[in-house]
Amino acid sequence: MTLAQADILEYYLRDLPFVREVSVYERTGDAVVRYRRTEETRAALIEALAGFSYEDERAQALVPEQTGRLMNRRYEEKLVFMVVRRGLRWLLVPMPIRRVLVVLRSLKFLREGLRSLARGKLEVPVLDAAAITASILRGDFMTASSVMFLLTLGETLEEWTHRKSVDDLARSMALRVEKVWRKTESGDELADVRSIVTGDLIEVRTAGVIPLDGKVVSGEATVNQASMTGESVPVVKNAGGYVYAGTVVEEGNLVIEVTRTAGTGKYDQIVRMIEETEKLRSGTETRAFHLADRLVPYSLAGAAITWLLTRNVLRSVSWLMVDFSCALKLSMPLSVLSAIREAGEYGITVKGGKFLEAAAEADTIVFDKTGTLTHATPTVVRIDTFGGRDETEMLRLAACLEEHYPHSMANAVVEEAVRRGVEHEEMHSSVQYVVAHGIASSVDGAKVLIGSFHFVFEDEGCRIPEGEEDRLAQIPAEYSRLYLAVAGELAAVISIFDPLREEAAGVVDALHGLGISRVCMMTGDNRETADAIARRLPLDAYYAEVLPEDKASYIRTMRADGHKVIMVGDGVNDTPALSESDCGIAISDGAAIAREVADITVTADSLLQLLLLRRLSMQLMDRIRGNYRFIISFNAALIILGAAGLLPPSLSALLHNGSTIAAGLHSMTDLPDRPENRLLGPGRK
Repeated sequence: MTLAQADILEYYLRDLPFVREVSVYERTGDAVVRYRRTEETRAALIEALAGFSYEDERAQALVPEQTGRLMNRRYEEKLVFMVVRRGLRWLLVPMPIRRVLVVLRSLKFLREGLRSLARGKLEVPVLDAAAITASILRGDFMTASSVMFLLTLGETLEEWTHRKSVDDLARSMALRVEKVWRKTESGDELADVRSIVTGDLIEVRTAGVIPLDGKVVSGEATVNQASMTGESVPVVKNAGGYVYAGTVVEEGNLVIEVTRTAGTGKYDQIVRMIEETEKLRSGTETRAFHLADRLVPYSLAGAAITWLLTRNVLRSVSWLMVDFSCALKLSMPLSVLSAIREAGEYGITVKGGKFLEAAAEADTIVFDKTGTLTHATPTVVRIDTFGGRDETEMLRLAACLEEHYPHSMANAVVEEAVRRGVEHEEMHSSVQYVVAHGIASSVDGAKVLIGSFHFVFEDEGCRIPEGEEDRLAQIPAEYSRLYLAVAGELAAVISIFDPLREEAAGVVDALHGLGISRVCMMTGDNRETADAIARRLPLDAYYAEVLPEDKASYIRTMRADGHKVIMVGDGVNDTPALSESDCGIAISDGAAIAREVADITVTADSLLQLLLLRRLSMQLMDRIRGNYRFIISFNAALIILGAAGLLPPSLSALLHNGSTIAAGLHSMTDLPDRPENRLLGPGRK
């Protein structure tokens, strides 16, 4: 099958709900599918395969803009060609011609070394050029050829690793928006994003992620385009402007005519943004890379001193045959890529190596409460109406407003309306979302508000109907509450029970055991609810009735005091804190904007994934430091043995390059699977 056909089949099978893993091999036309096997799923899988067609437009729409298959094919063929070409050259080309070819190939390395010298820098290319030149002058063309081959092989592997890392990261940043508001003649409808076709009109409101490229036909909004263009300041978009998938409406509403439905439409810009900001490199990686160049002058000096003391060219050349650059620059990115891949197998999406480093070194973790420490599926337990209003009508109105802003508490209201069979068609005018406070709109000319106590009563000045103050006071304090007000008067209080996750206490305790010295909870919920949760958890501190800026300010203060901070949240109100932290972790079932802002996204199956993330990140840093120590010590030993005359230069070069490949292969293996990681076995994807 072609590469495109292989991609269509792979993503078609991946889309089946019971399928865990798919590998499609285009050269042989095979597909290997791992799935949750029951009689029903086996029959469903066979039926899906029987009904598959490469021409199926729905199957084609599942394929992202870039899959990496073509890139991997090119590099695989390039590496095979390099090895075969070298073998044929040594088998078929006469020795005199091979020597000429070695000299011609060396010109590239000599040119790079001279360029480095021209810039006034003694870097690794100077060392490589010196080693190759010394070998040729000694008549050791075999060693010179081997050094050039291994250097080229290492550069190709490094380039492939970097390209694959960027490609994987760019695709991990791809949108996971599933629903979108489509405007039709009969009104707005919530539609599957895959059903949108070019020319459809969609509406995106405050805090919404724009799911598809398009042209603005009406409305005005400020749009944060940092994920695409790197612009730090939101830009104003109005009729006639163009918007890109993946950007976020910070404030306002836009009606957009879709111009592109497949993929993000801006993949290349995402790649450029990643490369410019070097998101993949952790601080440890960067220091290791710089060390390789800093050691070059010492290697050259060692070669010169050895020659002056011994007058032995072979011993002197031993300093030039071994450098630290190849192994460091190959093993470090491979370690990070392997860790990111392994985390992905557990449903953890990481946007770069530096975030794994931050997760490993953090000493403080801040949790949001709702949908994070508590279950992501809270439920409505009671609705108290005021002013003689009808309970069903108040639920209908609340659901109508809340369905626009997916958050765990909003979802609870919508789900309750569905459970009761209450239809909630559009009843209101434009909706305004006030971050961390609530929603404002109007129905039949009356202003309608739903949100927190602070928003409804303190900010908006709403009142409680006369004589009903006691009814409000009698609502159990342990419930989370949404206050609904109409025309400045309290109309209903929706009480939501948000049970603590069963594993939460154990996870908080285990985080302390993994080196986190301060675990705290910050919530916008009322103090009574926060108290009830905090009493059941071994927290170091907790804060209730806080605003988004309070969370961000707290994290900013902790970082200024020298702490490394992880923030875990799932809502729109958590985005400032996620941005402010060293490592922002979003729960994937939460708000889309939170996932976009966060550095790491985890599935909401279990908080145990946070423990796995911490362990994996710590193991990654151990591996990077272990690679660093091995590379430095092993290559230093080769230099010492060569300078002492115990190793010939050709053997030093062979051992050096062999250790480089060994370090790279080791870096590609899974990190150690400690016994406690097996707690996550059933949840592993």
